[in-house]
Amino acid sequence: MTYCVGIMLRQGLIMVADTRTNAGIDNISTYRKLHVLADTKDAYVVAASAGNLSVTQLVLGMLAEGLPSRDPEDGPRKIEHMPSMFQAAQLVGEAVMSAGAQLKPALYAAGVSSGISLLLGGRIGGGPLKLFLIYDAGNFIECQPDSPFFQIGACQYGKPILDRAMNYDSSIDEAVKVALLSFDSTIRSDKSVGLPFDVMVFRNDPRLPIIKRRIEPQDPYMRTLSDRWSEVLNQGRSQIPDPPFLADEKGTSASDVVELKSAGSN
Repeated sequence: MTYCVGIMLRQGLIMVADTRTNAGIDNISTYRKLHVLADTKDAYVVAASAGNLSVTQLVLGMLAEGLPSRDPEDGPRKIEHMPSMFQAAQLVGEAVMSAGAQLKPALYAAGVSSGISLLLGGRIGGGPLKLFLIYDAGNFIECQPDSPFFQIGACQYGKPILDRAMNYDSSIDEAVKVALLSFDSTIRSDKSVGLPFDVMVFRNDPRLPIIKRRIEPQDPYMRTLSDRWSEVLNQGRSQIPDPPFLADEKGTSASDVVELKSAGSN
């Protein structure tokens, strides 16, 4: 299992992926899941991956070498040759379909899960930043302002804070913080997701550098963020009134009732 998040904002694009991969509880290792597909003067495109590792690696290999063109004289089709992010997503979807056709029959026969999903983000030429979710069948959707994030992998634990805190007008700084809180919630509840995390931040201004960072297990900011989040949650919980329906007709609280019963039994 894995966990990856892409957040598309008015100010830019954020992508975060964990690195844990496992083939059972006694075979856990680290594998980079945030992959650079194109890094040229006119294109910088990355993909975060979740799912079957062998199918993912075949897709990445096909994209690196280029997919065949209809006319052999045109040469292989690569991400950096695409005129737009939309056509880049089409090319990645085609690679996903082709890899699935090659590997899935054998994996299915062996009883091995073969599904994958990808988050594709970046910029080509002078076009805007884009974020796409590419499904196992090769089809895809684009991230929109009314729902400005995508998740793949173990989504359920980190989704609530994204739903509550993220909107298209959130700042880059706030979005990175919330994304890391989403990961912190996930790794507390799902041991198949773990540090290190890879983070990339793209700002809308193409002249600004792309921020690339690996968050290691002992990263000071990540440890502070996790500890402070636990403190804030506990403080907030303690300030919420107890449920009024747990008091009896005389106004005795549920805890008082338990204490009275305990005293009467002695």
